[in-house]
Amino acid sequence: MSEDKAKNIETKAEGMVDEGIGRLKDAAGGLTGNVGMQAEGKVDQLSGMARQEFADLYDEGEGKLERAVTFVRERPLFSLGIAAVLGTIMGLIFIPRRKG
Repeated sequence: MSEDKAKNIETKAEGMVDEGIGRLKDAAGGLTGNVGMQAEGKVDQLSGMARQEFADLYDEGEGKLERAVTFVRERPLFSLGIAAVLGTIMGLIFIPRRKG
């Protein structure tokens, strides 16, 4: 398993733990009437969910990047043609034309 994938799994696990701890704090704060603990629990829940979502987005982005690299390796001339056309179009759009 690559180091990035292991780190991603670790990030997801940490997010799940943070979310679980947040739920416990929220419930304990609700039972005891401690509004501060309840708010802290909600923050921990959101933090955990955000961590998990970030890890999921990283997985999706990594898959798309791998597909793009594979495409370029399998079709280098076609990829070069695409890059040339896009570069020309961007040049026509962003480089001002001389008048006169």
